[in-house]
Amino acid sequence: MPILKRQLHLGLFLFSTGYHPAGWRLPEAVADGAFDPKFLHRIARRLEEAKFDFFFLGDALATSPDMQHQFPSQMVRLEPFTMIANIAAVTERIGLIVTANTTYSEPYTVARQTASLDYLSGGRLAWNVVTGMDIRAAQNYSREKHWDNSRRYDYAEEFVKIVQELWDSWEDEAFVRDKESGVFVDGSKVHVINHHGEHFSVAGPLNVARPPQGQIPLLNAGTSERSRELGAKLSTAVFTGQILIELAKSFYADIKTKAEAFGRKQNEVSILPGLVPLVGRTAEEAHAKYRELSSLLVTDYDLSALSARIGIDLKGYELDGPLPDLSLSTLPGKESEWLVELAQRAEGRKEITIRELFHYFAATARGHLLIVGDAKQVADRMEEWFTGGAADGFNICPPYLPGGLDLFIDLVIPELQRRGLFRTEYEADTFRGHFGLSRPDNRFARSTILEGAGE
Repeated sequence: MPILKRQLHLGLFLFSTGYHPAGWRLPEAVADGAFDPKFLHRIARRLEEAKFDFFFLGDALATSPDMQHQFPSQMVRLEPFTMIANIAAVTERIGLIVTANTTYSEPYTVARQTASLDYLSGGRLAWNVVTGMDIRAAQNYSREKHWDNSRRYDYAEEFVKIVQELWDSWEDEAFVRDKESGVFVDGSKVHVINHHGEHFSVAGPLNVARPPQGQIPLLNAGTSERSRELGAKLSTAVFTGQILIELAKSFYADIKTKAEAFGRKQNEVSILPGLVPLVGRTAEEAHAKYRELSSLLVTDYDLSALSARIGIDLKGYELDGPLPDLSLSTLPGKESEWLVELAQRAEGRKEITIRELFHYFAATARGHLLIVGDAKQVADRMEEWFTGGAADGFNICPPYLPGGLDLFIDLVIPELQRRGLFRTEYEADTFRGHFGLSRPDNRFARSTILEGAGE
């Protein structure tokens, strides 16, 4: 069997108003796409035409109007299971990621929902496992406070274990459907799980047959030690927010090493940083669009967060004056210099002001790398991360929609394909298949076989 060349995994992280906080204000941008099924269908179909691995919708369980100038896309959005079911109906090959928060859900419910969506999508579903980070969510779910990191992940790990067992509670051969004998199900191939743990007591079996993929792929994000361990142990892909390649390499190596410690091969877990590609037909066009977006930011230019980010108190400096001497930074290493270099690249020139550094900081505050340039420049940076041990692919976050996505697909995807870095056709029909994973055996069927072998 020939050895397949390693290629990028690419998915869309949907920010319906665009990842850039001011993306929705561009004249050509769609501002109300979050609730427009035709708009969402157009996005999903474009992704499938371009052979993306997946379409991904994040989720949040709390909101407030004061998010509008920093996170307008995250303020309001459709419930993910409902939306992904709708997207499944208008697509055929692209993977679909649904987000479910373990802290505010029940394992049996999530097992039913995910198994059902795996059937409705033809085996294209994956589950983004989140534990939540917004303390306001607790107040929406009759709780006094949001749990700390340790408790959330203890709960999540038990939660995921139950869901995976429920997916396997019906063996593939359980359905006899013999019309002559009247036997519909072989009861010996249907299993209760009888889980009694610290947080849950679940009998089973699930009232949905085993999902088409057998085990639905898991994904997760986060930077805490517990989130890294969960990803290394269970996830098909780990989402991360990294804008500095040096730190991204460290994160990448850490997850891969942890995966090996859990008995997995390194290629069984993919690291997918978020990428915000601001593409132009020329570099000049891209930089002009970036400056247009910067001019549309609604901000009071509070420099406190930026001061902490670069380790220099910017109070007293002129907003339109030159940057301070970076050697004054109190931060260890060269992080402040690296951040400034990214802002300089975005502006397209070395001499930038504090205001222009703030613009880049505001555009990347959620932790994803913003690259400004023509198709070759964007592809160069993607290839650098991919071949340099910083990423196995990217979670693409267009700065505005739909034009930001269209330019990436029309200009960058062909460039990546010319370099042999991205597929030209799908080779699989399932989410597992897109990531080169086979369908696993049923744990209960496997244990039955092992028991029989020992008799």
